[in-house]
Amino acid sequence: MTIRLAVFDCDGTLSDGQANICRAMEAAYAAGGLPVPPREAIRGIVGLSLVEAVAALSPEADAALHRALAADYKAAFFRMRTAGELDAEPLYDGLAATLDALAADGWLLGIATGKSDRGLAHLLAHHGLSDRFVTLQTADRHPSKPHPAMLEAAMAQAGALPHMTAMIGDTSYDMAMARAAGVRAVGVTWGYHDEATLRAAGAQAIARTGAQIAACLA
Repeated sequence: MTIRLAVFDCDGTLSDGQANICRAMEAAYAAGGLPVPPREAIRGIVGLSLVEAVAALSPEADAALHRALAADYKAAFFRMRTAGELDAEPLYDGLAATLDALAADGWLLGIATGKSDRGLAHLLAHHGLSDRFVTLQTADRHPSKPHPAMLEAAMAQAGALPHMTAMIGDTSYDMAMARAAGVRAVGVTWGYHDEATLRAAGAQAIARTGAQIAACLA
């Protein structure tokens, strides 16, 4: 049987976690006594791993400060979680039904995300999705997007070939990662990068609703 693998990004594609990401990043910069980036800039780096994200926000800072900001972000997020202060990270409309439809059509499902293992596990458990995915690839074990390592590991774990694999994501980082791995690049318009940016990064198809994803994979 031919294995078809659909790999989803998480933040901005499956779920809307921007409020928590922005709050934790703001806390990290405040802890370092640094000017807090505007939320539009923070939303623009969602999808990158933490060190790469703060490097993009503060390119003038040195590597040591980037690492310190990343550590402060993790600490802020952990404090918010343990204090019960995290905002809900809802699934985008239609995404649960889309996952059901793809699985019923024989697609294997995976995730490739800049989240940590712990953050992803918490999100999937909250939404009852822990058993939906055959492969979970996170920033804890791979270089940051757009490096293809997450997709390469997902394909190896699922037993899928590149021409039968698709990456579904909302950012240019997802599209560039897909192209680097030789898989189909499907952009979605409800996340953090606009359609023009997605196409410029290599999107081969664009979904404007969750229901359109299946057609983009055809």
